[in-house]
Amino acid sequence: MDGDRVEIDGGIMEGGGQILRVSTALSCLLGLPLRVRRIRAGRSQPGLRPQHLSGLEIVRDLCDGNLEGGEIGSTEITFTPGKIKGGTHVADTKTAGSVCLLMQVAMPCVLFAASPSELHFKGGTNAEMAPQIDYTVMVFKPIVEKFNFTFNCDIKKRGYYPQGGGEVVVQMSPVKELSPIDLTERGTVTKIYGRAFVAGALPIKLAKDMSAAAVRCIRKEIRDLYINIQTVREPDDQAFGTGSGIIIVAETSTGCLLAGSSLGKRGKNSDKVGIEAAEILLKNLKHGGAVDDSLQDQAKFTVTKSEEEDPSKDTYIIECQGMGMINSNL
Repeated sequence: MDGDRVEIDGGIMEGGGQILRVSTALSCLLGLPLRVRRIRAGRSQPGLRPQHLSGLEIVRDLCDGNLEGGEIGSTEITFTPGKIKGGTHVADTKTAGSVCLLMQVAMPCVLFAASPSELHFKGGTNAEMAPQIDYTVMVFKPIVEKFNFTFNCDIKKRGYYPQGGGEVVVQMSPVKELSPIDLTERGTVTKIYGRAFVAGALPIKLAKDMSAAAVRCIRKEIRDLYINIQTVREPDDQAFGTGSGIIIVAETSTGCLLAGSSLGKRGKNSDKVGIEAAEILLKNLKHGGAVDDSLQDQAKFTVTKSEEEDPSKDTYIIECQGMGMINSNL
């Protein structure tokens, strides 16, 4: 703390954008002024990129806050939050910056707003180094709603690297408080389903090849389940630019959802894209945990070895102590 301002070193751990997103959201929620230095110091191009800046700007707008140092390339910002008010807000990266990462910074804030919100996120919907929008809708949404809130996520248009041009509209009502969850029983896999897509100039055959390769790969490990991967050519009025990719989700008897996904790019064989997604899914199933690796990296956890399990297996309980936030705006 520097006076009443929280000081964050943006270069710690991997030194990427996540520490900036988490600390900005917490600053807004707690009403604590924030300074972040050495922003994205661990990246080849340090400082704010368009996606990080639009995330900061939407949070500033959500709470009538004050942001200094908010320009592309800036390695230090100060943010002074106000009251979170809800309403309609837009965050536009004007690039292929991920809309899913914009959602990560804005959504916690509007949960504790004074009134319902409609958030328009513009950028890349299926981008590298970020969850795909399909992951957000198929895995993140149903799991996070176990905390006792709901949101609507409408994919208006998909956008890909390098131009972006996608748009997602999220509608959310505030809550008084969140409920804790217990997701410790994995259960058995009951369903495997997914979506292989192409958009723009790419032929549907690529989606079929991705899907077929993924199914062959999963079949080597799981023989007795029907694997239902839809192949889709995105309608031209619902996609901007050219892109391809696949997401595969496994659902278990206890309601756990685990996924593997991959994106196509120029020069990358479509079989390889399908196999990559299948291998990520199988790896997530092999570790025996109740969430996949994209869902478990969002907060501070304690990890303790489970006593009662079969001693031949290494099972750990991962716990996160929430701060018991109560919405004072409601």
